[in-house]
Amino acid sequence: MKSDLRKAALKARGQGGDDATLTRNLVAVLAPHAGKVLAGYWPMRDEADPRPAMAAHDGPVCLPVVIGPARPLVFRRYDGRLEPGGFGTSHPPADSPELRPDVLIVPLAGFDRTGNRLGYGGGFYDRTLAALRATGQVTAVGFSYSVQEIRAIPAEVTDEILDLIVTDRDVILPQAKKT
Repeated sequence: MKSDLRKAALKARGQGGDDATLTRNLVAVLAPHAGKVLAGYWPMRDEADPRPAMAAHDGPVCLPVVIGPARPLVFRRYDGRLEPGGFGTSHPPADSPELRPDVLIVPLAGFDRTGNRLGYGGGFYDRTLAALRATGQVTAVGFSYSVQEIRAIPAEVTDEILDLIVTDRDVILPQAKKT
């Protein structure tokens, strides 16, 4: 079921959207988090691009690093240097300091209005958000084109809910929280 939803959402993502509004919405959402550590991501394929908002952030910025299958992500400070990583990602080199993010921009294959997300099926962000939330406060900001919205995503116990979702149409405050 999720794999079919993922395929449809990724196909829709290929249509893109209004990048200027998408960036403007993300910058506005991040503004109250000035000075906090922000985790963004380096976009792959046709993902929504958070780099303009990351560049506008007033505070440290880090990027995720995949350290192995079924493991939470680690985050290294981004200083402009990148190297290729697993699963087609790009990330800062090993000599970049690790940071604990206060705010994460989370890439999405799809989302629903209750805060559920579809990623690529590896569970990296779910494991990472669970680990970060177990040790303190963190804000998870889903980032996506509005065409990637799915009416309802079947949630599993290991799925982590997004705190809000930024699209090129609006900023969505999820209607339900994980219990």
